[in-house]
Amino acid sequence: MNSLIRKMPHKKKRKDSTVSQLKTGVNFPMSTLLQQQSRSADFSSPVRFFGVKLHVVDTEETFSVPECHRELRISNLKARLELLVGIPVNFQRLQYLDEADLPDNSTFKEHVIIPGSTITMRIWSQDAWGRLARAAVRGGSHKLHHLGATKTSLFCTAFTEQMKPEERTEWLAHRSFVALFVAVHRGRLDIMEFLLQNGADPRYQTPLGRTALHAAVVTGQLDCIEVLLNYGAQITDEDHDGLNALVLARMWGQKESERRLFRYRWRMRMAGTRTSPKPKPEAKTET
Repeated sequence: MNSLIRKMPHKKKRKDSTVSQLKTGVNFPMSTLLQQQSRSADFSSPVRFFGVKLHVVDTEETFSVPECHRELRISNLKARLELLVGIPVNFQRLQYLDEADLPDNSTFKEHVIIPGSTITMRIWSQDAWGRLARAAVRGGSHKLHHLGATKTSLFCTAFTEQMKPEERTEWLAHRSFVALFVAVHRGRLDIMEFLLQNGADPRYQTPLGRTALHAAVVTGQLDCIEVLLNYGAQITDEDHDGLNALVLARMWGQKESERRLFRYRWRMRMAGTRTSPKPKPEAKTET
């Protein structure tokens, strides 16, 4: 699979904003856009919201997905799940009732997805991405190293045998970031520190521009937030909708995450004030 992960500061704005989907995560009320849809809809056919379950096969986890509706597109659901479930959008394979993947441009209505039902997510198995995600959730540092999550790993596949050295370096960096994103979302502080110590870049982005810090703030992983910032994560880094970590924390109702970010920014400003050299007094000239 070609790497879709990008580094800051390169950033591209998406034409179809997914802000409304971002607002429907844990502990956050109905999104502004969906409220507008409900108010503007014909009274005879109001928008009806409901919840479904999402089961991630590779990690053996089940999540509640609130505020779905019949017209919700699968592509928009995936954008929401990237932060709600902590799996980058380009690795998500969604299925319902059978093992056929749901097309991105299809809707809940087309698949007759009903309230309270369960959607299945499988992670792309090529190059052992599913095993990597599982190790980030349930495994340890030794297993992650052997699955290519560090820059010194010897892990390879049929796909990597054709790579040039610089391409392999980028591929390993990609794997390291994916493991970091998954681990941070679940508060695996031990795994996160191991990955950062072994070269994981905290400013890498998913295809939607989300960083590990974004995953940490929306899930309220305060210790992870602190460590990521100390390793160079930037509060001002934005996703493709122009949302930074502080805005996401506010949107998802994570007040403690928001306070932690403000506190860190204040400490950095104070440290800069203390260490900045005092201006030299202007030399007096005799008249």
